[in-house]
Amino acid sequence: MMTDIEIAQSCEMKNIREIAKTAGVDEKYLEQYGNYKAKIDYNMFQEVDRPDGKLILVTAITPTPAGEGKTTTTVGLADGLRKIGKNSVVALREPSLGPVFGVKGGAAGGGYAQVVPMEDINLHFTGDFHAIGAANNLLAAMLDNHIQQGNQLGIDVKKITWKRCVDMNDRQLRNVIDGLGGRMQGVPREDGFDITVASEVMAVLCLATSITDLKERLGRMVVAYTYDDKPVTANDLKAAGAMAALLKDALKPNLVQTLEGTPAFIHGGPFANIAHGCNSIMATKAALKLGDYAVTEAGFGADLGAEKFLDIKCRMAGLKPSAVVVVATVRALKHHGGVAKADLGVENLEALEKGLPNLLRHVENITTVFKLPCVVAINRFPLDTEAELALIESKCKELGVNVALSEVWGKGGEGGKALAEEVVRLCELPNDFQNTYELDATIEEKLEAIVTKIYRGAKVELTANAKKQAKQLTELGYGNCPICMAKTQYSFSDNQALLGAPEGFTVTVRNLKISAGAGFIVALTGDIMTMPGLPKVPSAEKIDVDENGKITGLF
Repeated sequence: MMTDIEIAQSCEMKNIREIAKTAGVDEKYLEQYGNYKAKIDYNMFQEVDRPDGKLILVTAITPTPAGEGKTTTTVGLADGLRKIGKNSVVALREPSLGPVFGVKGGAAGGGYAQVVPMEDINLHFTGDFHAIGAANNLLAAMLDNHIQQGNQLGIDVKKITWKRCVDMNDRQLRNVIDGLGGRMQGVPREDGFDITVASEVMAVLCLATSITDLKERLGRMVVAYTYDDKPVTANDLKAAGAMAALLKDALKPNLVQTLEGTPAFIHGGPFANIAHGCNSIMATKAALKLGDYAVTEAGFGADLGAEKFLDIKCRMAGLKPSAVVVVATVRALKHHGGVAKADLGVENLEALEKGLPNLLRHVENITTVFKLPCVVAINRFPLDTEAELALIESKCKELGVNVALSEVWGKGGEGGKALAEEVVRLCELPNDFQNTYELDATIEEKLEAIVTKIYRGAKVELTANAKKQAKQLTELGYGNCPICMAKTQYSFSDNQALLGAPEGFTVTVRNLKISAGAGFIVALTGDIMTMPGLPKVPSAEKIDVDENGKITGLF
């Protein structure tokens, strides 16, 4: 059996000009990066006059080591829609180098439902993340330089909230002391690094709708506080213009293709466990403008990526989804039911029944909290039995939700036709899309709403430090911002060991931080970290390149 990278390398890609033509992008807006990648000039948004298509969100159950295949399903659904004669465009996030070289692997789909060129997308792509890192670190350098040159703004070095970033899993950089070496080498202070995909600059790029909006958002970012607790922004440091100059090309959406030639926009890549987990508004709007059906995904389970997509991104961009796909696998549900990874290939209806509440809770959140039409896509594996598939179908039917088998990994778009048909049907249904909370609720009330309505926990508890921060942020005028929860992806709770659909738990918020440029408040829960580490055996050990430049070992 061929690996994902072997499948991707065996396909014959079309020239990107041909893909642009399929998407309806005039060549004057096309900025080519070789033959198979391009950026799209954002002026296209003002000049293309056609109604927006239907927006389809693909999300999933709580992730497990067994895998769910959300990106694979998203790509396969877009191909499946084209197979049944619909004009579809897919919009995805760019992969971070950290997981590519760490444990999770790449994020370009799998099997015969992939976006290509797979190696480029997973490694550097068009340089967007490097530009984001450079802009982030320019601001950090200007901040420390301001302090070194006399500190006119009165910045308290113990109240600096801005970190440097690097797009790599590197635990060594979580906590550092810098500025050592004498008076001319900087001001010694405690510091740290975030991974680039958790940086506010990443969030700002993904939520910006124009260069002007980008510059304004960058300028609003809070980097520190003064001795009398006043926020210091990038505008105060006169950094926003130079940062925007570094990001002017990164703001343009990237156009590539699926293995079957479906146009794909891949742009931006915030993590969903520590950031808002959605591709850029620019890419989503491009897909809506050019396709009758725009298929997009949000990171990790529906409690994280989908909640943020619906409560943050849709609010800010004025988007209204037409349908939601919740991806699950029999294997993952059995894992939630207590089965070890090694035994997931054996039929076990009892474990499946125990694990099913995880799926049903995610589905119910979509249909009752957000009031959106929903379909469950079962990403089928060869060892799944008919009895197991029937059990999932019957339980979902009790919630009034249909199940569609997705066989896109092995069959590409052909294996996504059944799912595509159901999605088209759902898109025609009226929906009363609503959010989890109102923006004028207090910070505590919004946190409580997410924990009780989406996670189904008993309550939220703020540490003394978080209570103080909530009060300060409200007094500074940030109380009306939406909440971006930083939480483990492996559980509805803030304890990754609580699998399935736990109840009665308390979520502890230990830190609240304003991302004023992005326009949301980040709530850190449990022991979540903004800089991951590499595993004992990193994926990087298996990646290689031969004398002809052919890459192996990526997955």
